[in-house]
Amino acid sequence: MRKLINSTYITLDGVIDNPMWTMPYFDDEAGAFAGSQTDNADALLMGRATYDGMSVAWPAMDESDPNTGAAYFNNVKKYVASTTLTDPTWNNTEVLQGDLIEAVTALKAQDGKDILQYGYGSVTAQLLAAGLVDEVRFWIHPVLEGGDSLSTPLKDVKTSFELIDTKVMKSGVIIASYRPKAA
Repeated sequence: MRKLINSTYITLDGVIDNPMWTMPYFDDEAGAFAGSQTDNADALLMGRATYDGMSVAWPAMDESDPNTGAAYFNNVKKYVASTTLTDPTWNNTEVLQGDLIEAVTALKAQDGKDILQYGYGSVTAQLLAAGLVDEVRFWIHPVLEGGDSLSTPLKDVKTSFELIDTKVMKSGVIIASYRPKAA
């Protein structure tokens, strides 16, 4: 069974929106970790808001530059959980039809590598509640942004996690990896 791994950039005050604040911290070390994530994943899962942001940003990047990751993101299989997106324009994108939990359960049952999910909104809340998220990786950045926090879309989700790994980078970013505890 494939694993669903959520990887989310977050500030010290819990902000995840518009992560342009990550740029000064995305060095070779962060790139290597990000590359290991994509090397181990053959699919992306995202909600509509994440799709809207990524589908504009990645196609504009140079795929011939191996340092951008654009070739991976533009060509990997992408699944979008949305009830309003009907005609995705980003290459290799499929909108999940029907019940989200059933659709993701079926994706996880397929042969393949990990399914990688960026962002942490209502889609993640539903998947956590259903026990479908295998691991979360919070990239904690030494930044205070002010704004809506991570907990806003998760106010009704109660989940406990166990720490499975930490990586402290020279830039000050800490990647804390957790597995949801069994209920």
